[in-house]
Amino acid sequence: MKRISDRAQRTIATPAGVQGTGYLTGRTVHLRFVPAPINNGVVFVRTDIARHALLPAHARQVTGTQRRTTLGHNPLSVGLVEHVLAALSGLRIDNCFIELDAPEPPGLDGSAQPFADALCSAGIVVQAARKTIWTAAAPITVEQHDATLTLHPTGAPVLRASYLLDYGDRSSIVRQVCSVDLTPEAFLQDIAPCRTFVTQQEAAQLQQQGLGAQTKTSDLLIFGPRGPIDNKLRFADEPARHKILDLIGDLSLLGEDICGHVVAYRSGHSLNIELVRELNRRVEHARREQRAVA
Repeated sequence: MKRISDRAQRTIATPAGVQGTGYLTGRTVHLRFVPAPINNGVVFVRTDIARHALLPAHARQVTGTQRRTTLGHNPLSVGLVEHVLAALSGLRIDNCFIELDAPEPPGLDGSAQPFADALCSAGIVVQAARKTIWTAAAPITVEQHDATLTLHPTGAPVLRASYLLDYGDRSSIVRQVCSVDLTPEAFLQDIAPCRTFVTQQEAAQLQQQGLGAQTKTSDLLIFGPRGPIDNKLRFADEPARHKILDLIGDLSLLGEDICGHVVAYRSGHSLNIELVRELNRRVEHARREQRAVA
């Protein structure tokens, strides 16, 4: 990894709240974004445990990647963090406390839009500290089974994401590709509104496990043989766009800005976090080399 540039750190101007039903617990969940000082990073605060039950949003804290990204261990854990983190990262908000009274954020409509709307209403403040922007010196690839994820280097301080979604010819979700330059404007318009999705069979399996008990077919994208049930797509390629949303949230757990072209083929949370951990190792190595030279 090599340093390509830097930018001013940012936080929000005032607190902002969101509430809704949790997909995992079925409980009403209250979430509150709170401004944070420079170099604080993004930190979850479990207010239902103790006021100072802090859980930094960093790859070192990841304990689960099965269908969602989970941080920490019970009782201090938070699951399904990717949509909230995507909203913060997509808007380039670096320092923020996320107060929660449950082990998950509210599910809402399964997108990052309500979180992004709350953050925008709070206002964004530029802070008096810089954040380094890194890029890869050469392509970095991680693989699992038939899925791949690669960060390609670039000379420009912009992250471009491309996702190829392919569940096979028999899937009710058609093959699709999406690419986007991840500016805050593009995130708000093209990625934040895109909802989580499952097939009808997957939804039934999840409910058998006690998950999503309060979730109706109209609450998120559940694909049957003829497309979404009791719902309509916001974009023709909404599932691929939502995969990019998840990727943005997971990549934010690096705690650093990266630029380049990240190309994903059939990847999910597990592979996303594997890439983040590899990038973290390389960034830490680059920093050690910089200190040695200085």
